[in-house]
Amino acid sequence: MTLSTRGAQTPAVLVLEDGRAFRGRAYGAVGETFGEAVFSTGMTGYQETLTDPSYHRQVVVMTAPHVGNTGVNDEDPESGRIWVSGYVVRDPARKPSNWRSQRSLDEELTKQGVVGISGVDTRALTRHLRERGAMRVGIFSGNAIPDEGTLLARVRQAPEMTGADLSAEVATKEAYVVPAIGTKKFTVAAIDLGIKGMTPHRMAERGVEVHVLPATATLEEVYAVNPDGVFFSNGPGDPSTADHPVALMRGVLERKTPLFGICFGNQILGRALGFGTYKLKYGHRGINQPVQDRTTGKVEVTAHNHGFAVDAPLDKVSDTEFGRAEVSHVCLNDQVVEGLQLLDRPAFSVQYHPEAAAGPHDAAYLFDRFTTLMEDQRA
Repeated sequence: MTLSTRGAQTPAVLVLEDGRAFRGRAYGAVGETFGEAVFSTGMTGYQETLTDPSYHRQVVVMTAPHVGNTGVNDEDPESGRIWVSGYVVRDPARKPSNWRSQRSLDEELTKQGVVGISGVDTRALTRHLRERGAMRVGIFSGNAIPDEGTLLARVRQAPEMTGADLSAEVATKEAYVVPAIGTKKFTVAAIDLGIKGMTPHRMAERGVEVHVLPATATLEEVYAVNPDGVFFSNGPGDPSTADHPVALMRGVLERKTPLFGICFGNQILGRALGFGTYKLKYGHRGINQPVQDRTTGKVEVTAHNHGFAVDAPLDKVSDTEFGRAEVSHVCLNDQVVEGLQLLDRPAFSVQYHPEAAAGPHDAAYLFDRFTTLMEDQRA
């Protein structure tokens, strides 16, 4: 990504790898950027989306037409920086209007060097991605706009998301601790594959001291903190490349330690149990996805951000090396696997985001389910 000075009226163009182009105005930094074009259906929580490490190397198209009206603050980020490769909006707010706002979204994107585009028909772009699937894209503005043929060739030279091993690029390099809020009840080793800040906070609210470990952590380093449970986080990239996290999780399963995985962690559990993974056509991203908890029959409105899924049978219990396993949650839109659980060991996972800082909070009970597993194991 290259940058120059910002200008609200600077022309910009978005070029998809299939040759379709959208022209608009620069939003945020001026220059060029490449990534995978995906769309998010959330009408709120854009700051959490931008700072979610799972969006590393993705250009996010916002389906909500008006973006930026609540500005940016220093309390809501899910990590220490913006991770999206680029940002696409239709109608950016001219001026933020919220009592918590400290600066505009445009200013924050510029400050962090995120190239974006505004004034494009995001509805048409979203419909195109739904029909053709997520694909590589480039955003070019300012002096970075030669002819579209040259731009298309550069987009097609960008790396694809399939086969991308990205979790170590976004994970912490050094272990750190998030202390329990109130009385400490449990210790959890959390493997950071792209963890969101709200996740250890949700556990801390339940009396859990969370030791966040790098994606490269060994089994010995995990058990050096004497964990009552082990957690595998969300993260970017293709789960088929995540051989080290899969081997690490298998070691945890062998020791029968209570285990919980979210998003990428769900895909890691799937692989550890012997299931395959595959790339979705355009993924699930947003805060309005209906999921059924098949263990209770309850339907939840949930927050998602994933482009890959687990290939596990919905209609039967599967025999695995670690005992019987079943699909515990399913997306009601398309029957994609949204959760797994072992029936003979204390381990489960979900594909979506129960921490959901911007909401909804229907699935927060899953953190209670994790603490119950640890309580039962201790008893």
